[in-house]
Parts: sequence; C-alpha cells; structure tokens
Amino acid sequence: MTKMSNPLKGALLALASFCAYACSDVSIKALGHGMGSFQVMFFSAVCTLPFILGQIFWQDRHASLRPALPGLTAVRVLISLLGGGFVTYTFTHLPLAQCYAIFFTMPLMITLLAWPMLGEPVDPLRGTIIVAGFGGVLIALQPGSTDFQLAHLTAILGAITGALNSLIFRMIGHREKSGVILLYPVVGQILGAGMIMPFVWQPLSLSDWQVGLQMGALGLVGGLFIIAAYRTAPAIVVAPMQYSQIVWASLLGYLLWGEKPSLAATLGIGVIVAAGLALLAVAGRQSAQLRQA
Repeated sequence: MTKMSNPLKGALLALASFCAYACSDVSIKALGHGMGSFQVMFFSAVCTLPFILGQIFWQDRHASLRPALPGLTAVRVLISLLGGGFVTYTFTHLPLAQCYAIFFTMPLMITLLAWPMLGEPVDPLRGTIIVAGFGGVLIALQPGSTDFQLAHLTAILGAITGALNSLIFRMIGHREKSGVILLYPVVGQILGAGMIMPFVWQPLSLSDWQVGLQMGALGLVGGLFIIAAYRTAPAIVVAPMQYSQIVWASLLGYLLWGEKPSLAATLGIGVIVAAGLALLAVAGRQSAQLRQA
C-alpha cells in the first residue's frame, strides 16, 4: 500500500515545487516593473542567499564549502551567471507564456547537447522528437506576426545555458557537496551583478523587499519539495510535473497583469510539452531495457 502511494505523493510534492518556482518567476517579473534587469538579478540573489545559507548550516553546522571539483564548479558558476542574466531579462520583458514557450525547450537542448558533452548519441526517434519540439516554438511565436525583440534572443540563450548547467550538474552532482552546488552560483550572481550596481541602482521600497524575500523563500521551498519528490517517487513520475509550471504561471500572469496566451502560443506550448514527455518516455523505456538486459 505504501509503495503504491509513493508515486502519487511524489507527483504532488513536485506539483507544489513547480508552483513555488512559478511564483518565484512571477516575483522576478514583478520586480522588473520597477527596476532594471541587472538590479533585479542582483537583488534576487541577495534575497536568496540567506535562505540557502540557512538550509546548508541547518543540515550540517560544520558543512564544508570547499569545492571538490573547482574547475567544473567555476564553469558552472560562469554559466549560471550568464543564464541568470538572460532569464531575468526575459522575464522582465516578455509575457510569461512566451517565456515558457522557449524555456521549456531545455529538455530538448539537454538531449541534443548530451551527444557532444557526454557521448550520449541522438537516435532517429529522439531526433524526430527534438525537431517536433522546436517546431512547437515556431507555432507558439509565429515568426511572421510576432514583433521579435532582444528578450526572445535572451530566452533562447537562457534555455541553452540552462541545458549546459544541467549537463554539468550531471557531471559533478555525484561528487560535489550540495552546499557547493547551491551556494556558488548565487554568490557568483551577487558578485557579477554587483559590479554593475553603482551605475544602475534604484532605491528599494518596502514592497520590493517583501517581494524579494518572498522570492528567496519560494526558491528554498521549491528546492526542498523537489528533493523530497525525487526521494519519494521515480524520476519518470516527477520530471513531467515540471510542465505544470506553465499552468501556474499562466494563471498568475492573467490574474496579475491580464496576460492571455494566444491560441497559437497554447498550441505551440502543447507541442513542446508533448515532445518533452515523449523524450522522458523514450528514456524510461531504454532504461528499463538496460536493466532487463
């Protein structure tokens, strides 16, 4: 009985996690209405840092923050810094539906980039799924009628850097301490964006601090829930729940700013989500075949 309930519990924890992450993304967008993208990036990292430190030292008061793999950790920090800038700029300049239409291509890019980086070849079936998924982006954005801007490019770059970050995490995750994995990208974001602050800083209001601290807390809650989800249920159950993020974000975007995804955006996102789920199904089937061999 307990085993049967684990997948449901894991799925519910994952849904809660991605709801928290969507609320955090909405917080970034809300901050962007009153300050520049670099200040949002700096401020969000500052507000997130206390929660990460609290989590690290709550788990282990004598936790070591020295990287076991300093080279790859430095590369990941640099990629996270660039990706943080791309994602922040995108969220503060595009409707949420367009943001997610591009960001949700990340699983497709991970599969594509895993070939040169990890030696995982892309077979014809996966290649077809990837092409279909990118076709969903064209449906969602409608190149002939959409007024393209810099934020669309930063969204693409944000998805690429996110995919690279995930692949590096796969390379170091089994050897690197969780505190290092969590902390260093945030510190890098504070230092990197902090160098620009003297030129772009705007005074902060009490509501800015409330939104910023709320965002930091949501990030921590989302992280704790997703860790618990993966400990409770198989990845094939947890991973698809990521796509619920678009539902949460679309609802919040409509309630807060009156953003209504177009029919084309909805169809395109549906194709992208279907492609991502298909890749998960193929990976799950191949893993099962390897275990039986």
